[in-house]
Amino acid sequence: MSPDAVSLVAARFKVLAEPLRLHILQCLQNGESSVTAITKAVSATQPNVSKHLKMLQDDGLVTKRQEGNTVYYKIADQSIFELCDLVCGSLKERFSERSAIFG
Repeated sequence: MSPDAVSLVAARFKVLAEPLRLHILQCLQNGESSVTAITKAVSATQPNVSKHLKMLQDDGLVTKRQEGNTVYYKIADQSIFELCDLVCGSLKERFSERSAIFG
C-alpha cells in the first residue's frame, strides 16, 4: 500500500476507535434514526452525539437528511458491519481460547 492509502486506512480505524461512535453505528444498524432517538439509545448528551455523528458523516460511514427540525441519520457504508463482525469473531475466538486454558 502507498503511504497515502495507509493514512486513509489509519484514519478509518481512528474513527472507529471511539466506543460511543461504535454504539451509535450499532443503533443505526436496523435503519434510519433521529438524533433524539440516538441520543436516548446511547445515553449521551445531544451535543456529544451530534459531534460524533458529524465525524462519522465526514468519514462517509453515515448520511443525514433533515425533515423540518428533525435530523435523521442512516448507515452509508454497510461494509462497516462486516468489519465489526470480523473483529468481534476474532475477539470471541481469542477469549474462548484463553478461557479454555483456565477451564
